[in-house]
Amino acid sequence: MKNNDISIRACAPETDTPALSQIWLEASRIAHAFIGEQRLLDQQVLIETRYLPGAESWVACVGDVPAGFISLLDTFVGGIFVAPQWQGLGIGRRLIAHALNLRGELSLEVYTRNTGAMRFYASLGFEELSRRASDDEGLPFENALLRLTK
Repeated sequence: MKNNDISIRACAPETDTPALSQIWLEASRIAHAFIGEQRLLDQQVLIETRYLPGAESWVACVGDVPAGFISLLDTFVGGIFVAPQWQGLGIGRRLIAHALNLRGELSLEVYTRNTGAMRFYASLGFEELSRRASDDEGLPFENALLRLTK
């Protein structure tokens, strides 16, 4: 697959939500396995009912098939996920570049135990601003706040 086989389009929530939710779950099972399966399934409901509807999302497609997405809350990346079978092909980089072109700067939080994501963001030039010992639900999963500017 070539990078020009990937297109990025605005999310159509009424048709994209099921596919994006599945991408989120499959990618999270790998990247966030330490959270536990039940918690991921509980979070998936929030992804579908709160987070995707409340964000500006962009979908990366290979042909017409959604392969990944990025969700923005102004300059904050609420989430970026690529389906496992499409990881390592530049889709995440394309989504970050698209969002950076739209906003001029980006920030995000990432679980520090997600070492693959930490390496990915560092390779793109994200700078670590701070860390906190627990996640949004108060559980002991350290998060790092990162920022990238043009």
